Amino acid sequence: MAAQHVRSIFLIRHGRTSYNAAHKLQGQVDIPLDSVGEWQVRQTASALKKLYVDTRPQSDRRIIVCSDLSRAHATAQAFADVLGGSEAGIEVHDEPRVRERSFGDWDGHAVSELAERYPEDFRSWMEHRGGELKYGAEPKEHVGSRGVEALMDWSTRAGDDTDLFVFSHGAWIAQTLQTLLGLSRIDSTFASVVSMRNAHWVRLVPMDVSETAPDGTVRQSTRWRLMDYNHGPAIADTDEWERER
Repeated sequence: MAAQHVRSIFLIRHGRTSYNAAHKLQGQVDIPLDSVGEWQVRQTASALKKLYVDTRPQSDRRIIVCSDLSRAHATAQAFADVLGGSEAGIEVHDEPRVRERSFGDWDGHAVSELAERYPEDFRSWMEHRGGELKYGAEPKEHVGSRGVEALMDWSTRAGDDTDLFVFSHGAWIAQTLQTLLGLSRIDSTFASVVSMRNAHWVRLVPMDVSETAPDGTVRQSTRWRLMDYNHGPAIADTDEWERER
């Protein structure tokens, strides 16, 4: 029998930071949201509530998990605060396994600086050939593995009356999603999806399937299907989304 899973999983990227605005690699540097990011996450929190909470029965539940880096935690807290009226005391769970990919010695440096100082390795990274690994970056396979491990852990802690919201980072979401969906087995460079915008989300829903083993035994498992990718509030499609505040 397949393990019981939540009704859906949401993967939400944090709001904008000063490093995003300056085109710097954040990696595991703990950078807070800037004023634009704080505004973005309030818009996203309201949109998530309107689309996926207000339309559910009042008895349904939410689990909120986030990276332990402050920009992701603040994005998750904005959503928890919006839910506060109907779900008093909802907890935000910090989870190290959903922390952003580390880029090693490249963490905290401007992309333009890296392109100038390390032209060949920078080009290799941009072409998904692994040039960043020479500087201590975490392998993409490892990011995807720890990400899927976290999702499978948290998604089996409740039943189909519960939605799981995971607030994380761009590279983590891309590499975890490709691992979960099996895309990394087709393209080992992890180049199959574009990076998500700030404060945008992914939505996944489960499908129970039967698989027959070589010995003829039938095993039940769960396959996750992609419903939405790089989805954001309607205002994100206007110039207001990046306007300084």
